[in-house]
Formats: sequence, structure tokens, C-alpha cells
Amino acid sequence: MPTPGLDGYTPPWQLPEHDDLAELARDFFTKEVLPHAGRLERQGHPDRDHYRRAGELGLLGLSVPEEYGGGGGNFTHEAVLIHEQTTCGEGSLGLAVHSGIVTGYLAAYGTAEQKRRWLPGLASGELIGAIAMTEPGGGSDLQSLRTRAVPDGDDYLVTGSKTFITNGGLADLVIMAVKTDTSQGAGGISLLVCEVAGDPPGFRRGRLIGKIGLHANDTAELFFDDFRVPAANLLGGPDAVGTGFFQMMRQLPQERLVIGVGAVAAMQRAVDLTVAYAKERTAFGKPLLGHQNTRMVLADCVTRTRASRVFLDDCITRHVRGELDVATAAMAKLWLTEGQCEVVDRCLQIFGGYGYTTEYPIARMYADARVQKIYGGTNEIMKELIARVL
Repeated sequence: MPTPGLDGYTPPWQLPEHDDLAELARDFFTKEVLPHAGRLERQGHPDRDHYRRAGELGLLGLSVPEEYGGGGGNFTHEAVLIHEQTTCGEGSLGLAVHSGIVTGYLAAYGTAEQKRRWLPGLASGELIGAIAMTEPGGGSDLQSLRTRAVPDGDDYLVTGSKTFITNGGLADLVIMAVKTDTSQGAGGISLLVCEVAGDPPGFRRGRLIGKIGLHANDTAELFFDDFRVPAANLLGGPDAVGTGFFQMMRQLPQERLVIGVGAVAAMQRAVDLTVAYAKERTAFGKPLLGHQNTRMVLADCVTRTRASRVFLDDCITRHVRGELDVATAAMAKLWLTEGQCEVVDRCLQIFGGYGYTTEYPIARMYADARVQKIYGGTNEIMKELIARVL
């Protein structure tokens, strides 16, 4: 992406403005967030001030229209931000969800009033966004949602729970998938925008979930007990009731592309770190890179990373043109996350025992990578989606 890797590859969609954005993002992550990495990991969530600072710098809502406080760009700008965050090794801020997914739902489906109400706050960092689909006992099967929203005057009363919610610990705004008609399958699902700042009556945050990786990002359980949400908060307005499943299906390709961007950036970072280590570390009288096996492993990793970047950039180009189909997005999510886990694992092996210690970034990258094959739809589901077009 904007920072060429070992192979000097540059994305075909790259413009000078992307280089400027990459430099700004890199400076923010390395100078203002990473110095606090240890503390953020111990507390299990990012600092709100870092969201606000990102907003001040214009790093949030990059694809949100300027009239709603955003950057007026497109998905390529969001991709640059995610790429730089990953290659810097910053994992606390849930920007992939906040800017890469939540603002996309509002921009695509929100009424003019809903956009005016919420997008400026998300772009400034005053609001932190999350999306809540997954429920206890149910993951990728979105049609089996049990969280209910029952009409009550001018409101909906929401009852149910959500789990594994990225940004759930700090979120002020949660786009939530609910059942508004339990007699229907997909047609009974709607999306409600829930304002949860200050933990209003009927809403409760559960514990921050302990994870094997991504320790500095807040992943939480959310509980709703007759939580009152104005009917005006139905995403898309009253005519959009029952369209939530189809809204999600149209947005999931971007979510999977967001995951793919992070996967390729992680692959590149793993290769860069490992090549540098292999040049410095000696074994049997010469640098590790002087041993044939090391060179062969890294040659495989560099090749997989380069091919992945080319595939990713093709998907990004298609997506910006509005041509990224469900099956191709699933292929990207499947192949790129599988590649991330493989490349990071093979690179860790070159570090030997040091690769298993948390003092070395490659160990944390190994733990962080595993969830990529799970969220956004498991890779097994991706295979089903791909197989449907055969």
C-alpha cells in the first residue's frame, strides 16, 4: 500500500493524497498511541482521548461526506488508515469497526436526519461506534437472531444480549441487529441505532472479554432489558423495517475487505520484521539469512504477501466502483486471513524461542492473527458463499 514493502510494490489506486494520509496516520500511531501500548494492554481498552485526537487530525470518517464532518474520500482512504495502524503494530483503537464499518452503514442507509445526527460525532471522535450482530450461542447464522425489538408507542423495547462486540466497552453508538417480526426469517430483522452513552436504563455492559490476542481493544458483552430506543432510530427510517438482514448482506463485503486489508498489512509487517531479524541474528557462524532454509521460507512468505496484495488491490478497485460481489469478497476474506496466519506462523519459527516471547512483536502478531479467520463470518462460511456461485 502507500508504504512500499520489500518488493517495492505500489497499489494502482494510490495517489499523492494517500501518501500524505499514510504519513499523518503513521505519525499519530507511532508518536501518540504506541508510547502507551503497555498501559493500554493492561487496562484492556483504548483511551477515549486517542479517538478524539484522531478526529482532530481528520483520521476518522475518511469516507464520510464532508457535509457530515468527514473526509469526503472513499474506501481507499479507509484502507490506508487500517494498513498504517496494522503495520505500526497499534491494536487498541477499533478504527476498522468505527470508521470502516459503522460510518459505512450510516452513510449508506441513514436518513438525512440520522446522518446529521450521528456522523459528525463519529468523525470527530466524540462518539465511538460499534456494530452488534453476534449473540451468545449464535455466531454466523444471522437469521437466527433472538434479540427482540417490540413496538411501544414511539419507541421500541429491546430485550436480548450480544457478545464479542468490538468497541463494546466504550461505544456510545451501537448499530444493532434485532428481530422486529419473530414470524419472519430474514425479513423480520431490522437495524436499530442504539445510543448507549452513560449506560441508560435497560442497558448494561458486561465484562470485557479476555482474549488470546488484541488485548488492548475492548471486546464486550452487551445486555438489553426493555431498553427503550426511539422508533426514529430505525436505520433508514420507518420504511426500512424488516430490511436489516439485506442491509447487512450488502455491507458485509466491505467488512470482509476491511479484514483483508489488515491481513495483508500484517503479512507485510511480519516479513519486514523477520528479514531484519534474519540479517542480524547469527547461527553456526553466519546470519540466519545466509542459511538456505531461511531464505526459502522467506521467499515463500514474500511471494504470498505480494500475491495477496495484488488480489486485495483488485478487490479494493472493484469495491470503489461498486462492483465487488459477495463471492469475491468471501474469497478475499478467506484467502487473505489464511495467508496471514500462515505467514506469521512461518516467520515466528525463524525467530526460534524468541518468537514465543511477548517481548517480540511477532509473538503478539501470532495471537492477534487467529481471530481473523473467525469474525466477519467464519472462513467455513466463506467457503459456503464461494461454493454457491460454482
